[in-house]
Amino acid sequence: MSDTVIRVENLSKKYVLSHQLEGISRYKSLRESISHRVRSLSKKLLKPSGKEISNQAREDFWALKDVSFEIKQGDRIGLIGRNGAGKSTLLKILSRITEPSSGCISIKGRVASLLEVGTGFHPELTGRENIYLNGAILGMSKAEIKRKFDEIVTFAEVEKFLDTPVKRYSSGMYVRLAFAVAAHLEPEILIVDEVLAVGDAQFQKKCLGKMNDVSEKEGRTVLFVSHNMAALKSLCDQAILLKSGCLVTHGEVDEVVSRYLESDNHSQFLEKIWDDIETAPGNDKVRLHQIRVIPDIDDSVDEITVKTPLRIEFEYWNYLDDAHLNLSLHIYTLEGVCVFNSISRSIPCPSGLIRGVCYIPGHFFNDGSYQITMMIVQDTSTVLYICENLLSFTVHDVEREFKWYGKWQGVVRPNLKWSFAPVEILTSKSS
Repeated sequence: MSDTVIRVENLSKKYVLSHQLEGISRYKSLRESISHRVRSLSKKLLKPSGKEISNQAREDFWALKDVSFEIKQGDRIGLIGRNGAGKSTLLKILSRITEPSSGCISIKGRVASLLEVGTGFHPELTGRENIYLNGAILGMSKAEIKRKFDEIVTFAEVEKFLDTPVKRYSSGMYVRLAFAVAAHLEPEILIVDEVLAVGDAQFQKKCLGKMNDVSEKEGRTVLFVSHNMAALKSLCDQAILLKSGCLVTHGEVDEVVSRYLESDNHSQFLEKIWDDIETAPGNDKVRLHQIRVIPDIDDSVDEITVKTPLRIEFEYWNYLDDAHLNLSLHIYTLEGVCVFNSISRSIPCPSGLIRGVCYIPGHFFNDGSYQITMMIVQDTSTVLYICENLLSFTVHDVEREFKWYGKWQGVVRPNLKWSFAPVEILTSKSS
């Protein structure tokens, strides 16, 4: 149809992975690895016809496999899936950063992408120069860019650093300017990855408002990737769910989000682990290592119900010496309503890996989906880091004991103690 701006047909992307063969000694150091490469090159030069015996096995990895969908003008599409589902690969192909292995895509209009921090800007150029560079890449004239220039700078809040090379920007400043450029230079299609998580909560809200304006008021198409289901549901009207490189479903955002959260709750517990400490959420004071939601009962369970007691376990790296730290746990609905927050007592923490557990009784949550945010605080007053939307979980009402009542109202469903006693006995009057 004429209003289709993105058409993806049988799209696949293959990467070739190399593995060390079993039984062959692995290289323990960079020095040994370089020595092997030099010996290998020498053999090729001295005996070009000889066959090299490789100690590496190769494996085909399909980041995307046979993905097809259509997006129409003005659609606001959320892209959902766990890490490794293929979301970033799909966005890179749509942004023409990566070539597909097979299949085809058809895009109508200019595309502005905000993917990972560090892409899109030249680090040696100033903020001012990068604005004009990005506009030129999008095919805009200098006059068109100049007309939008002040609006971009005001939105990004980087006036003082406009003539500073962007390599000296913090990650938050970089993202603010990159988003402002992408959103204000009038692309027909705006693609935004989870990179917005780098910004603070106020700026994230500002970005969501701008993306909503771009779509509703200007009729442009937005493709948005986020693990924040509340933000995604507030912005998008449709969603695409990816799993292991395959398209699972494409439809109304509420239905797709529910399906994603339900599929994420079929294991005995939910967890996220950040093995790479450099990319884990945090800063130079604390970094998160792991979060888990586990049913706090002896018997194994298939899902979390309104009766299930829960343990929420955190592990984080503390880089401060003898710091007194608190953990603050916040639980939100997908609509952004805070169910509760709970703060631990302040405890002395040595530098190293710290583990904390919060216990939530059964008969507490109403059925529905929830998100976890954690705050790490020093001396009960200084916020060291806020880890937003770390994990989602869904609570089910399996037994439907009071099904005659219909849908329970509210976000909590406590099983409270009640008592009754007669106050006055009515006696029948004698005739």
